[in-house]
Amino acid sequence: MSHFHYAWTSWEEVWIIKKFVILLSIVFVIALTACGNSNDSAAGNANTSEPEIEAETELTITATNYSFDQEEYHLKKGVPVKIIFKNDSGNHGILIPEFELQLNSKKSSKVIVPEEAGTFEMTCSIMCGSGHSGMNAKIIVE
Repeated sequence: MSHFHYAWTSWEEVWIIKKFVILLSIVFVIALTACGNSNDSAAGNANTSEPEIEAETELTITATNYSFDQEEYHLKKGVPVKIIFKNDSGNHGILIPEFELQLNSKKSSKVIVPEEAGTFEMTCSIMCGSGHSGMNAKIIVE
């Protein structure tokens, strides 16, 4: 019984490694492209399906390291308001789930119409360091 042992030559090894690296690169690029297109198209659809609402008033919310400029912000029920996010120091954003509102340095304003009276929690939407968990304020709709 003869045993055949094939020895790889160095150029074959290099060629196999190159093919593997090229395949891995293609898979990585496709994965990144798919993620980017998904986010862009979802954001595009949200913007095109939302009607333009003209704000009657504006509210600026300013973030610094581990705090917002106020502990409470007051809005009037049914009154369109343009929420403007301003970041004075650090890397922050705001999130108010009940209003489907998330603002940051890339998207810094949005017009909303608070339809329900109550008190709503606003938090920092970007992990900003040791004080992140205490970075919150209240939105009070009257």
